Order: sequence, then C-alpha cells, then structure tokens
Amino acid sequence: MKKLAVFTLILLLIAGIAYAKDYEVKKKAGEYNVEVKIDKNPPIVGDNNITVEVKDASGKYVTDAKVKVEYSMPAMPGMPAMNYKADTVLSGNEYKAKINFSMSGAWNVVIKISRAGKTASLKFNVDAR
Repeated sequence: MKKLAVFTLILLLIAGIAYAKDYEVKKKAGEYNVEVKIDKNPPIVGDNNITVEVKDASGKYVTDAKVKVEYSMPAMPGMPAMNYKADTVLSGNEYKAKINFSMSGAWNVVIKISRAGKTASLKFNVDAR
C-alpha cells in the first residue's frame, strides 16, 4: 500500500510539472496591449520558446508589425555584459521566437514592436534557473 501511495504522489508531481503554467507578462507598449509567454516557468538556462501577442487599442490582433526580442544580462565582476537578439516569426496571431539564456540569473528582456515607422517597446525581467 505504501508503494502505491508513493507511486501516486510521483505521478501527481510529474503531472503538475508537465502542465505548469507558462511564464506570462501582460503590459502596454505604446498604443499596444502585449502579452508575452515563455514556455517554461521559471525560464531555464538554455532554449526557451517565447510567444508575443500584440493587440491594438480596440483589441484587434496586430499581424503586420516587426517584433524583436532583445535580452541581456548586465556586466558583473569578472564577466562582461551579455546581449542577444531574436527575430520573431508570425504564426497565426502570435509572434514566436526561441531565446537562449546562457546562464542562470537575472535577465532583462525587451520586446520591440515596429509598425508604420514607429517603434514601441516593453521591458521586463526574468530569473533563469
């Protein structure tokens, strides 16, 4: 009976990890409402898939913009600053990219949305593990 209880607990833990909610950020960037999702919560060292949804003030999806993801870790003693960029690809109503956090710690992420000659951006921080 004890083995069955342990087995059930392990299955529940695995199911919880498998269905963990994405890392989400919802913010305004200029005139846009932006929702960013990273497929791992917390983000991990290595590859992470990022999805960006951009909506205008009326709530309609914006699919004619150029969206870039820039992510960086500031310089620390004995280590230079790290700066990376990723272009997104439009898939349906979402802009998707893969970002790679090269080490654990605090990362600054900037989403830049360019449309009709104007650029709007939003900033947030993540802690990669």
